[in-house]
Amino acid sequence: MLVLVTGVNGQLGYDVVKELEEKGHQAQGTIRSDFDLTNEAEVRSYVQKVKPDAIIHCAAYTNVDQAETDRDNAYKVNALGTKFLAQTANEIQAKMVYVSTDYVFNGSATEPYEVYHPTKPLGVYGETKLAGEEFLISNLDAHYIVRTAWVYGSNGNNFVKTMLRLGEERGEVGVVHDQIGSPTYTVDLASFLVELIESDKFGIYHASNSGICSWYEFAVEIFKQSGLAVKVNPLTSDQFPRPATRPKYSVLSKNKLIEEGFTPLRNWKEALTAYLTEMKK
Repeated sequence: MLVLVTGVNGQLGYDVVKELEEKGHQAQGTIRSDFDLTNEAEVRSYVQKVKPDAIIHCAAYTNVDQAETDRDNAYKVNALGTKFLAQTANEIQAKMVYVSTDYVFNGSATEPYEVYHPTKPLGVYGETKLAGEEFLISNLDAHYIVRTAWVYGSNGNNFVKTMLRLGEERGEVGVVHDQIGSPTYTVDLASFLVELIESDKFGIYHASNSGICSWYEFAVEIFKQSGLAVKVNPLTSDQFPRPATRPKYSVLSKNKLIEEGFTPLRNWKEALTAYLTEMKK
């Protein structure tokens, strides 16, 4: 299968291409200079030239705080870019995976979000990603939407790298303890995305590593596994104000994934161990 992967220089796209190639597929990874996602003519021209069997759309406007004041660009990338890809995929009869986010929910739940639970984004990033979901559904029947959360991988910046850097520099960090979710290792998510696109089990899925923690607990575990003696101080979200409001509760239910016969991603602590081992290499 020939698979077009957008955002290959990002954390997830990088691992998706590796996983596709390991599974014997032909991967066409793209970066921003290959075509402008926000330009309909460029999207159509590039995709029709490549004629992939499938598209895994990892590219996104992911700066959650900046999106609050840069709504137009966030919408063009996350919503319109997805629409243009979906329309072209429909024309060439390709299937498409769109990577979405826990930020489509408002975080007021007390038990894991199912794929059918009502969406209600708190900010621009979540709104534009949800608009991308809606464009995909309305323009392409052969679609998969995969909502994920708290992503980290070897390629690019992430929470784990930031904690390790700050821990070594300062020996003490403050991390919010009142935001709950599940970290997601890109290697594990990439494996699921490739398994998904090899099937015709279309629809919406939630995929993150198994288990639940707060950002504070995640940080404590990072230092524990790294053997770093760092003091971690629990903070409330109010003590750490950001331009964009974060969902307090971001736990995604894996019921749909299991019902469709897929294997849930491993526990987040195991995944962290594998990631730290990868980073040492």
